[in-house]
Amino acid sequence: MSCAGPTGARPGTWHVIGAGLAGLAAATAAAARSNRVILWEATGAAGGRCRSLADKHLGHTIDNGNHLILSGNRATLAYLDRIGGRERMAEVRPAAFPFVDLKTGARWTLRPGEGPIPWWLLNAARRPPGVTLPALAKGARRVLFGRAGGTGGGLEADLAFERFWGPLITAVLNTDPAEADLGLLRPVLLETLGRGERWCRPLIAKTGLGDALVEPAVTSLNALGATCRFGSRVEALGFKDDRVEALQVAGETMSLAPEDRVVVATPAWTAATLVPGLDSPERYGPIVNAHFAVAGGNGAVPSLLGLIGGTAEWIFRRAEIVSVTVSAADGLVDRDAAEIARLVWRDVCRALDFGDRPLPPFRIVKEKRATPWQTPAEAARRWTTATRWCNLALAGDWIATGLPATIESAVRSGDAAVSLLAEGRAA
Repeated sequence: MSCAGPTGARPGTWHVIGAGLAGLAAATAAAARSNRVILWEATGAAGGRCRSLADKHLGHTIDNGNHLILSGNRATLAYLDRIGGRERMAEVRPAAFPFVDLKTGARWTLRPGEGPIPWWLLNAARRPPGVTLPALAKGARRVLFGRAGGTGGGLEADLAFERFWGPLITAVLNTDPAEADLGLLRPVLLETLGRGERWCRPLIAKTGLGDALVEPAVTSLNALGATCRFGSRVEALGFKDDRVEALQVAGETMSLAPEDRVVVATPAWTAATLVPGLDSPERYGPIVNAHFAVAGGNGAVPSLLGLIGGTAEWIFRRAEIVSVTVSAADGLVDRDAAEIARLVWRDVCRALDFGDRPLPPFRIVKEKRATPWQTPAEAARRWTTATRWCNLALAGDWIATGLPATIESAVRSGDAAVSLLAEGRAA
């Protein structure tokens, strides 16, 4: 049976399984095409690994994890415009990335210049202290022109790695730089820093990722007549010939019409239980986030600060909450929460000149499977959006979009899944 048909809205129903950002992108894109949409989510709320939660202990809303969006993330910005969430993001203009080296006390701010040619790097004052232009160029050659399957191994010997390439690779790929696939970093650089200041401005959610990226999407779906079924786990898919013909939910089988479409936008390990022959990644990179309630506000704290030479790596500030992110946190994730808090708070106090301020109320959030471990071997295991079933497409940050597993990749995969099915190109 063929899935071919006219481009655009269809008489059937679109079933989007999973309400993380990939699923929300797919559902809102399908609904915007005047399709009937049902969004299925096993938990009680949307957002997945990009959710916000009201923490009673801290007395504030915190994000499950800190995520940095850049102005060059075109799919994410289009998604924000589609759901009406763009105004809930604060853009840092001009782009500025402050850093502190906890070992030496050195402080600097990276301020990219205009245009794709990085003339600004010729000025030593605009580079990390002690980092030479040839050292930066060595890393750039490896990232931009290196062989397929090349990793960051061999870049670890100089100050350029410690103060630029290492933090960049770890933050973007959530993987040990020595193992990380530099081919996944390449498009990120080309689409942001490689285009100039206008394309790498940080966008930070004013009150939380849920408020900017998730709640407006659910509101938009409701306004477009979509159905959001939270607390409804799709347990299995029924297949016949080249189609998905049924969904199993709560032990009940729901037959699909010939015109219906299905987007599986769950985490990889869940998708592998629904789709025959789909292998999930073998290894994942953990991320640890620490949230501290700093009494009396922290207006002097920058909204974003990179840390070198300690346990903590990035500090995000929102109102009275100071949040810290540690990527590729294999050596930290299994430690006790109080121990993690003490280690990270020590770095925060040094970075923010808090002196010996006592450990404040804290919340440690561990995401043990935050992203696939983004090595060349794992990258080769990533699936495409298309499947061998003509009414089924896949979405998620683990899909092979050409980007690493990021918010931008998740959104692009959701958009691509809808385009694929709407144009009858899935098979």
